[in-house]
Amino acid sequence: MKQKVIIKSNKYGLIVHMDPDAEYTEILKELREKFTESARFFKDATMAVTFEGRILTKPQEEEVIGLITDVAHIHIVCIFDANENTERLYKKVVEDSLNSLTRKEGQFYKGTLRQRQVLETEQSIIILGDVEFGATVVSKGNIVVLGAVRGTVHAGATGDRNAFITALSMRPHVMKIADIVSTHTYLQDETVRPSIARLDGKRIYIDPLENLEW
Repeated sequence: MKQKVIIKSNKYGLIVHMDPDAEYTEILKELREKFTESARFFKDATMAVTFEGRILTKPQEEEVIGLITDVAHIHIVCIFDANENTERLYKKVVEDSLNSLTRKEGQFYKGTLRQRQVLETEQSIIILGDVEFGATVVSKGNIVVLGAVRGTVHAGATGDRNAFITALSMRPHVMKIADIVSTHTYLQDETVRPSIARLDGKRIYIDPLENLEW
């Protein structure tokens, strides 16, 4: 009997392959069964997830994430795009930031920043969560968000014009790099992809990661 769901792992987290021809309800049933069976291996783990084989709508994606979280007690901090080039580039950004952390030049923040919360740091920072509207992050170095940016983010706060901001979903209310401010209004977009914001002259440019070379 053909498997409707195949779960694989790599050093970044889980890869969940779903049969594109199966009924969605059958996919959910098999997901529940497989993650229930393996829950003891994943309990309280924090990881990223990649979905392959089947294109999920936003509500379906949220339902699947909720199912995995509830059944296996996994803390999903981000969802990687199945596009290999995009995934490779985002991993490169994250790994470069992790290298900074090992040199004690940065730090982690685990959790979502909500309205009126302010996070200020002397170093580069990786945020394992979202920066919601009304929240603020200020860093003297780079800001890497393994989630969505909808609030205010300021990298290179003491004037570092080489600082950058990257996120899995980039829809900031206010963005600032060094002394340059950019205010954007982003519409809800189901095709939002990992992006990076960098300073070029007197303007901040936001580019999809798949368009960049490293």
